[in-house]
Amino acid sequence: MAKILVDADACPKVHRETLVRASERTGVHCVFIANHAIPLPKRATITFLQVSSGFDIADHEIVQRAEAGDLIISSDIPLADEVIEKGALVLNSRGEMLTKEVIKAKLNMRDFMETMRASGVQTGGPNALSQTDRREFANQLDRWLARNKP
Repeated sequence: MAKILVDADACPKVHRETLVRASERTGVHCVFIANHAIPLPKRATITFLQVSSGFDIADHEIVQRAEAGDLIISSDIPLADEVIEKGALVLNSRGEMLTKEVIKAKLNMRDFMETMRASGVQTGGPNALSQTDRREFANQLDRWLARNKP
């Protein structure tokens, strides 16, 4: 049965709340993985796994647990690339579903922006989540849940 794995270190609180409600409503198992404590309600369908601190430790745990058909919640492009190779889908915090068809372009853009920052260009950070981002996240999650009913 497909599950949801959450890169909880960077998951916005509003999305965590949406995921918890969706898990309660549908019975889909949701695993939050982080290297620091995340407040979550005690539910049969919710699991929290705290991993040790360190560079990409949580990401490696997500990759290890990911299976074909799973939904991964993350905005980490290299992580997305790895789990998509395993047959999972990735939903980022802006509500964009990342698939095999789009991940390579995202990875190329990420690498390009990293090169720009390394050369001293100030690129700024991402914009705050908008109501449209929140709505699109919830809509994409609902679509995935409808296709993956337990």
